[in-house]
Amino acid sequence: MSLLKNFTITLLLSLTTAAIANTEQDNEADTLPLDELRIFTEVFAKVKNDYVEIIDDRELIENAIRGMLEGLDPHSAYLDKEHYEDLQEGTSGEFGGLGIEVGMEDGFIKVISPIDDTPAQRAGVKAGDLIIKLDEKSVKGMALNDAVKLMRGKPGSDILITVVREGGDKPMEITITRDVITVKSVRGKILEPGYGYIRVSNFQTHTAEDLRKSLEKLKIENDNGLSGLILDLRNNPGGILNAAVGVSDLFLDSGLIVYTEGRIKDSKLRFTAKPTDMLKDAPIIVLVNGGSASASEIVAGALQDHDRAIIMGERTFGKGSVQTILPMNDKAALKLTTARYFTPSGRSIQASGIEPDIIIENIRIDSTATNSSARIKESDLTGHLDNGMKEDEKDNTKKSKETKAKKKEKNNEPSLAETDYQLYEALNVLKGLAIHLKKTG
Repeated sequence: MSLLKNFTITLLLSLTTAAIANTEQDNEADTLPLDELRIFTEVFAKVKNDYVEIIDDRELIENAIRGMLEGLDPHSAYLDKEHYEDLQEGTSGEFGGLGIEVGMEDGFIKVISPIDDTPAQRAGVKAGDLIIKLDEKSVKGMALNDAVKLMRGKPGSDILITVVREGGDKPMEITITRDVITVKSVRGKILEPGYGYIRVSNFQTHTAEDLRKSLEKLKIENDNGLSGLILDLRNNPGGILNAAVGVSDLFLDSGLIVYTEGRIKDSKLRFTAKPTDMLKDAPIIVLVNGGSASASEIVAGALQDHDRAIIMGERTFGKGSVQTILPMNDKAALKLTTARYFTPSGRSIQASGIEPDIIIENIRIDSTATNSSARIKESDLTGHLDNGMKEDEKDNTKKSKETKAKKKEKNNEPSLAETDYQLYEALNVLKGLAIHLKKTG
């Protein structure tokens, strides 16, 4: 008997046995579709015997598995040993490649988000770009894992990607030099005295703890207190569910953070907050955009539903599903969508996203639009009245203004409104909230 016939008979016997066992364990479970599986083995046999080239049995089976998973949704996938290791490296925070989070759309590779301070971001890749070619090789019909494999490579080597961008007249070619990608998921700074800013670029194993440390540092720099915080989740493609829960928990005293619903018992989970809010009810602005996905949407949705933060920016990506990594034999794994997640109020974000409380488009402000130096003021008018200040007070005020002007001229730094209009508006709203809270007690 041939190897192929042996394989076919063994497969059918194994599947039949599994179906019987499955039925005995759970009377409500569907038996395996044996007629359809016979069709599969028939196709396998024809490809094995009649295809123009000899194909290894293992390769055929793995391709069949990949096709089965890729037909489910854009996020389920078969991970061979190499891709499984890549995934583990990505969640730990260091891996090789270009530095972009990608998915599939209409057979092409879609950029969900470039990662901060990586070759892709520095080269100008933007969230929403559709990659149509990699080194002149079309990605149409290519498996996502295969495309990712092409994008990875030796640090220092170049890759030419061709992208289609919304609003663009024609495809763009971008050359990117590969590098070792070390992702620091949390960065913080003081925007103005009392007002902190923390950027979370993705959600890794230690993100919640890193955010806690960053908050403590900012509080110490501001006499152990902050008047308000901007949490920037723009172009954050997500990551680990528990990290999103941990980050949300830092700003909530109690209540539900997120819950998941799926077909199996293990996919039905509920996560609740524990005391204490690290900011003690100081106002929070969460910045999001179309590149904010998955875990970012969990945080934004939780803080929005609890009225703990104002969400500003643009509607988020809308990835409201949970993927579970199921290790297999030969150090491979399945990345399988097993549940949808819901915000505390019961909203499903899948394919709809988080709608900001205040929509702010990502626009660019010209420096001439914010330059008020040419405007005439009362003090410029001939014969204007004095303000009644003493001479020494006038001198101190004049010197203070001159010092600030010289410092700005020396630094020659563009204003926040010019460099990041969304952040500029968020800071204005944050200061308004802090002043209101101070006046109302």
